[in-house]
Amino acid sequence: MPWYAFPLAVLAGFLSGFINTVAGSGSLITLPLLIFIGLPATVANGTNRIAILLQNVVAASSFQKRGVLDIRGTLLLGIPAVVGSILGAQIAVDLDEVLMRQVIGAVMILMLAIIILKPDRWLVASREQVQGLPSLALVLVFFAIGVYGGFIQAGVGIFLLGGLVLGAGYDLVRGNAAKVGIVLLFTISALLVFVRNDQVEWLIGTVMAVGSMFGAWVGAKFAIEQGSVWVRRLLIVIVGVSALELMGVFRLLANLI
Repeated sequence: MPWYAFPLAVLAGFLSGFINTVAGSGSLITLPLLIFIGLPATVANGTNRIAILLQNVVAASSFQKRGVLDIRGTLLLGIPAVVGSILGAQIAVDLDEVLMRQVIGAVMILMLAIIILKPDRWLVASREQVQGLPSLALVLVFFAIGVYGGFIQAGVGIFLLGGLVLGAGYDLVRGNAAKVGIVLLFTISALLVFVRNDQVEWLIGTVMAVGSMFGAWVGAKFAIEQGSVWVRRLLIVIVGVSALELMGVFRLLANLI
């Protein structure tokens, strides 16, 4: 592995930790880097989970200390996501990746429109925590998100935020807190599947995790101190860029140039 892989891994980890904590799609930075430095795509997918796990430990702890993490709601919605993540991590990778990326990109564009056109749904909470048991529809939504998160991770934070804000009624700050808690839960189960299949490169994954933990700490501090308005603004940028990347727009422009 080339020497420059390690400083790049720390930098990518920091950016991923910050972006994942504030919004999501940080793996769109780390996964291409891991593949660029020579890891097979399957191993890169597994190795990436080390940084994801540790950055969410830091982020969840930071949110908990500031009193914005709804532990009960996180556990109730995290259970179906964990079950889904185990299935997702075991799904065969013979799916049409190009089609999958385009569909996800299209869904993100739809979500971007909702964020822009219905800002109140993202800025004002209808509740501070999940009351009672979640509905069957909400359980199925988080199971499906868990399947996707276990399969590839990249962009799962955006979908979790959508489910937590539009479905469960959180504002963006509390939704972010619950999001990192849920990702922490299902990343443990997904990582175990990749470890069992010998698809984790521990050295570079641990180096990347160092940067990601610091990025997560900065991201949690930003989300809490700046509030929902600034998080929404950053979310619009991240979702827009992620959607364009997933749909191959940047690659098409590069080819034209």
